[in-house]
Amino acid sequence: MPIPPGPFIGRTLARLAQDLRDGRTTSTDLTEQALGAAAALDPALNAFVTVDGTGALEAAKAADDELAAGRDRGPLHGIPVAVKDLIEVAGLPATMGSRHFTGYVPGRDAACVARLREAGAVIVGKTTTHEFAYGPTGDRSANGASRNPHDTGRMSGGSSGGSGAAVAAGIVPLALGTDTGGSVRIPSALCGVAGFKPAYDAISADGVFPLSRSLDHVGVLAGDADSCLTAYRCLTGDEVPERAEDARVAWLDASDLFAGDPEVVAVARAAAGSAGEPPEIRLPEGFAEEVLRTYRTIQSCEAVAVHAERMERAPELFGEEVLERLRGAAQVPGWRYVRAVQDRERLIAAAGALFEHHDVLALPTAAITAPPIDRREVALGSETVPVGVALLSLTCPWNVLRFPALTVPAGTVAGLPVGLQLVSRPGDEALLFSAARRLTA
Repeated sequence: MPIPPGPFIGRTLARLAQDLRDGRTTSTDLTEQALGAAAALDPALNAFVTVDGTGALEAAKAADDELAAGRDRGPLHGIPVAVKDLIEVAGLPATMGSRHFTGYVPGRDAACVARLREAGAVIVGKTTTHEFAYGPTGDRSANGASRNPHDTGRMSGGSSGGSGAAVAAGIVPLALGTDTGGSVRIPSALCGVAGFKPAYDAISADGVFPLSRSLDHVGVLAGDADSCLTAYRCLTGDEVPERAEDARVAWLDASDLFAGDPEVVAVARAAAGSAGEPPEIRLPEGFAEEVLRTYRTIQSCEAVAVHAERMERAPELFGEEVLERLRGAAQVPGWRYVRAVQDRERLIAAAGALFEHHDVLALPTAAITAPPIDRREVALGSETVPVGVALLSLTCPWNVLRFPALTVPAGTVAGLPVGLQLVSRPGDEALLFSAARRLTA
């Protein structure tokens, strides 16, 4: 069943920032609202691993004092923010969702957290991650499953599932996540919020525990696309214009990647056509198979490189599902990895042709709505397919290609959220957000 809405439902970062500067609220008020919502709602959601009430209220008071003294750090000043537990925050536990890191407390902030603090944001806590971020479902963590606010019997999506649940429940207006194959966009889509995976390395991953170093991206989750853009600008210093010319949007028939639930596809397609019917394009022949194979090979080999010693030294500390995935990944031969890295460069070059006549590609974010927790297969027509494949297949290509990708709420199927995914070339972020603004107006 759904949970009651938290205090930040429908409150954009722009509105909160204006309320702070007009004296209608304070950072302390906002932080107390976030902490109160976490206490009331998180027992049903398990969105948080750690809530730092003392530290958050101290930071909120400092933010209020600075604003009163005329020091304004920008649009995130005084805003409560949650951070995925894969990302280091000085003085707070970082479990990576695994028993391997029980008791680990980093002494420094990740680069992205340092940028949040410089921008005046208030960090209220750490959010649940799928163990080592190695899963799109969000229900395999030493902290337990994070749950979907629309139906707590269903997945939040992963691996940034706690961040998605915390934003969708209105506990916080903004959260950080990471995205290796869809881990920001999948929980955003399944929970009904916006999520942005920037171009590769646009937000530094220094201080973020890796899953697959050449596929990992740091991203943001918020209630709306413009709030994601605000956070992105603060985290990068990238002066992406608030407004841009109308983007040329094309609908990408993604059935070559994965033939999703027809109702989900129809809802996403309707959202993509809300401002005028877009032209339809297809991927080049053989492209889908190659990009998915390249993704699986690179992620598998790089994940094993991160965990090989832990697999040998203390396999019993892994969750069964993640250990099984790692052992399967270890069977991929090295020559396939070398070839996949070479193939990626060719695929990136070839993918540029998709934008020859269009600025933004539109497609569903996830091919299905949120499955029940622990479900590992889903029926689509006469076929039964793995849940992980259904969740990842439409998002992971853009990690291989390193293109920025944004998901926005598109509607619902049987009361569960559906996401519309928008993709552009690096450097065209203004057009990407322009398209999102037009399609969600």
